[in-house]
Amino acid sequence: MDVPRQDICSVHAHRFDRKAAMPDASELAAQVLAGDVRTASRLISLLEREDEQAAAAVAVLFPATGSARAIGITGPPGAGKSTLIKRFIDAYRERGLRVGVLAVDPSSQLTGGALLGDRLRMVSHTMQEDVFIRSMAVRDQQGGIARGTAQAMRILDALGCDRLIVETVGVGQSEIAVAGTVDCTVLVSHPGAGDEIQAMKSGIMEIGDLYVINKADQPGAEHLRRQLMSAVRLLASKDPPRQVFMVSARTGDGMTELVEAVETRLEHLDTSGKLGRQRLLNLQQEVLQLIVSRSVANVLAGLGPDPVSTYLSDLEQRRMDPSTVASLVLAQQHRDRSLAQPGVAARGTVGPA
Repeated sequence: MDVPRQDICSVHAHRFDRKAAMPDASELAAQVLAGDVRTASRLISLLEREDEQAAAAVAVLFPATGSARAIGITGPPGAGKSTLIKRFIDAYRERGLRVGVLAVDPSSQLTGGALLGDRLRMVSHTMQEDVFIRSMAVRDQQGGIARGTAQAMRILDALGCDRLIVETVGVGQSEIAVAGTVDCTVLVSHPGAGDEIQAMKSGIMEIGDLYVINKADQPGAEHLRRQLMSAVRLLASKDPPRQVFMVSARTGDGMTELVEAVETRLEHLDTSGKLGRQRLLNLQQEVLQLIVSRSVANVLAGLGPDPVSTYLSDLEQRRMDPSTVASLVLAQQHRDRSLAQPGVAARGTVGPA
């Protein structure tokens, strides 16, 4: 790496020495770099709550990341994704690799926490020193990727994980976000999932690199394979080409070939330079998404508790349409901010004539 791991914290502490909290962030980062799993878990919990200190720690860790290769696993409920991931963990541990798993779950409506559910299928690995498994809550986050998942992946990368596996919720348009955080995307289905396959054709198929038919020993597996092959042929070509696999995560049949295909694809992307270009594009998209989300948050924070109430009668009587009301609300916000800043109002007011 360009910056030695032991020097990263001191470099960033100097860069952000005006922030009083930074020494603590640097200390947390140093503990992660030293392999402290408990600190890594604590940081991920703080990120779920959008804690600024945790974000600062991730900024310190960022130069130490980029070594781990990330695999996304997505598919409909009941496809056996968790059992499949357990097989991936087995295979990577046999190769002597450290594995980090982020299992992204729907939030509990009562607690706001992640519902563990099928995570119990991976519980045999949770006590292993070189396996880190963490459930994260979606909390209404669009895209099926939990708030802070990209940062959590960087924490596990800095912790020393060689492979990161991100399991996402369900299957549908929102799951396309997984492709923006990983290096290889595996779409999982199973016999009897005809409706899900139809849904995948509407958009999610494009993000797949490898397509896996789990429970291939069940009736209907061959029919599903033909469906997938037909759908894949309609997609734009990829390099390396997309592939379809039939496996049984329960018995392990076909897993050796699947894991080898993932590794071959990752190696090809790396040696061809495509991995670096893909990651840079993903980082660019992440920055733009953060700009949009923070801009929206700033706008909403300045609108007050009920900015539309003044125009409810106009909307009800159809004297104004929603677009006009939105323009008026934003124009009023601009005027309020201009009045609060001496010298700004004199330059003019933006809004409808």
